[in-house]
Amino acid sequence: MSQESRPHLPARADSTPDAVRSGKLEVDPLDPQIRRFVSELAQAWLRYPETGTRSIVEMRRIAEQVRAPWREGGPAMAVTRELQVPTAQGDVRIRIYRPQANIDAQPGLVYLHGGGWTMFSLDTHDRIMREFAARAGVVVVGVDYALSPEAKFPFALHQIVDVVRWLHANADSLNIDASRLAIGGDSAGANLAVGTGLFLRDAGEAERLRGMLLIYGCFTNELSQQAMNGFGAEGNLLTSAEMTTFWANYLATPADALDPLASPLRAQLGGLPPAFLMSGRCDVLAEQSDAFAARLRAAGVAAVLNEYAGATHSFLEAVSISDVADRAIDDGAAWLRACLRA
Repeated sequence: MSQESRPHLPARADSTPDAVRSGKLEVDPLDPQIRRFVSELAQAWLRYPETGTRSIVEMRRIAEQVRAPWREGGPAMAVTRELQVPTAQGDVRIRIYRPQANIDAQPGLVYLHGGGWTMFSLDTHDRIMREFAARAGVVVVGVDYALSPEAKFPFALHQIVDVVRWLHANADSLNIDASRLAIGGDSAGANLAVGTGLFLRDAGEAERLRGMLLIYGCFTNELSQQAMNGFGAEGNLLTSAEMTTFWANYLATPADALDPLASPLRAQLGGLPPAFLMSGRCDVLAEQSDAFAARLRAAGVAAVLNEYAGATHSFLEAVSISDVADRAIDDGAAWLRACLRA
């Protein structure tokens, strides 16, 4: 795959810090319900005071506990089951969410959780996957891909490619319509979803995927100065410093940042399936969804970008209390239904 020049990240007039001052009046750009979500997450982390440098294992353990209340509730599934999928990189656990039982083969969505390739799990994103399954009427397959820094690029990507191929080979026994399979994910999961699409396209297997659901995605390791000084500054839900750490965890060498499978904004994008991109206006990565949607369209790929005012990174996790998260999931589900229509 040929490599593009340095990706262009457009300037955004709204890349303001978490709270900005206008005269003597402090203006909060966050939606009030999203502000509550951000504040409660911050308070939860304070229950785990620093006692020196935390190991990555400890960070994951705390992150699971902090996120636990936000996966509660939501729609019930008719069937939820876990399987081990054989891949060239060892067995990979998947979790299958089926919203309806005893009906004909249903379309499917392979879902890849976020967390900077470093944290989070099928459990942290359990509610998001159930919401999409119920609202879109699709079988959602969550993939428990290997995390970094233990597994470096492209290990997890190759696992996911093998899972997609396995789903096609075993679709009949899983009661999934392999001709109507999409891939999606949030943050680093969106990055992996596009990387999977690029890999399959270049292998002559583009027909395996009908669409890409890309939620506040990370598509390059580069951030504009405006983003770093704005919603990437300290005090925001996702900071530019955290993104630097996540990329360092994920990439085997600095040169890997130039690989289009790691940084899809550098890729030739023609021949990818249609995409629906969702981003929060108050997110350090919002500029990347802007740029990636524009690049997709320029390459002839059908791409829709919805940006949600007052929303931060990870805002879909606030669906239990947030109208904007509820609306965004509805939008993504509606696009999936249309994309996967027989």
